[in-house]
Amino acid sequence: MKLWDKGFSIDKQIENFTVGNDREIDIHIAKYDVQASLAHAIMLASIGIISADELIDLKKGLKELADDIENGTFVIESSFEDVHSKIEWELTNKLGEVGKKIHTARSRNDQVLVALQLYYKENLAIVNDKVKALFDTLLNLANTHKDSLLPGYTHLQVAMPSSFGLWFSAYAELLIDDVYVLNAVSKVVDQNPLGSAAGYGSSFPIDRELTTKELEFATLKYNVVAAQLSRGKSERSIASALGGLCNTMARFAMDVCLYMSQNFGFISFPDELTTGSSIMPHKKNPDVFELIRGKCNKIQALHSEMLLITNNLPTGYHRDFQLLKENIIAAFEDVKDILDIFNYSIQQVIVKDIDLNDEKYQYLFTVDSINNLVVEGMSFREAYQKIGGQVQEGTYKPDLGKQHSHVGSIHNLSLDKIRDKFPLK
Repeated sequence: MKLWDKGFSIDKQIENFTVGNDREIDIHIAKYDVQASLAHAIMLASIGIISADELIDLKKGLKELADDIENGTFVIESSFEDVHSKIEWELTNKLGEVGKKIHTARSRNDQVLVALQLYYKENLAIVNDKVKALFDTLLNLANTHKDSLLPGYTHLQVAMPSSFGLWFSAYAELLIDDVYVLNAVSKVVDQNPLGSAAGYGSSFPIDRELTTKELEFATLKYNVVAAQLSRGKSERSIASALGGLCNTMARFAMDVCLYMSQNFGFISFPDELTTGSSIMPHKKNPDVFELIRGKCNKIQALHSEMLLITNNLPTGYHRDFQLLKENIIAAFEDVKDILDIFNYSIQQVIVKDIDLNDEKYQYLFTVDSINNLVVEGMSFREAYQKIGGQVQEGTYKPDLGKQHSHVGSIHNLSLDKIRDKFPLK
């Protein structure tokens, strides 16, 4: 069944190509199409297009479909083009003529657009909650290990003293920046496009403010052409926001992989969280974090894909938009899984004691030594040259007791300030 069926059969090869993976993908937006159909039915009854009794029937039919979707028994068979045609067929099959009325004053494009906006809106909120869970975990780890020193590196060379508290809370605070962007994108998608039909509105006296209220959108996308043009713009914005979040997690995952290696040996994990080698029995591989890194890098490429699919498309609907759906939904599902496994795994990190008297860390405190001389009255340039000379001569002796007191430093992490900074919804 197709919503655009005019009584003739389409070439099977053409049909397979144009339908693509819609049936599989549309399972993710099925419940949102039911929500939008219910709001649309309520609106149709309010303007007299359907009767009160017909609305009661549609509500009952849609409730049954919503239950099937929630229970996992809803299936889109190969005889249907997509979820929208499946839902209309089910309503018609159960309710008769009233089922055929549900499509009045909307187009399939209208249905896809509003269902996706609802999916995006809810899943951005879910991602936000999962980021908050990871954020809380990292701040708790920072507090637990605030006194554990860690060598800091620049250019992958030993640089200055850091700490596990500083490391964990650094990524926690970076997540705040990612949430700022996620919240901004939530505003972009929290606009009701329903009623734009094929992109130019309808001659029916539809009440778009009513459907906006029913679907709990913050506002309405007033201009119907703007609603249509939001296809692609929403996806580009989402891809950018998810990509930014994934950049943070990919870099953190890379640190974990690096710090687990024997050459660093800063952290470890229980054997149950690692994998082995088929030929090297000593191996303890950070596969979880390597896959997080790879998946996050893949998602960061999504913005380019969304941009290239929609770049320079003229006003109006184009079938190219169908290609936006699959990978943006896949990205949401992957990001949710990544956040869950990252949070689960990092809670079990084993922080090792690091011997800062090890020869390779002998110059870790040179900056502190320079600062000590400056405090005693020497100019910074002279102090720099003096300590530099000692390094060159091999006579440098580090001072391990220097305290870093300023806000955001090793001995003043300001974890409470970072926690308070996380944006409220």
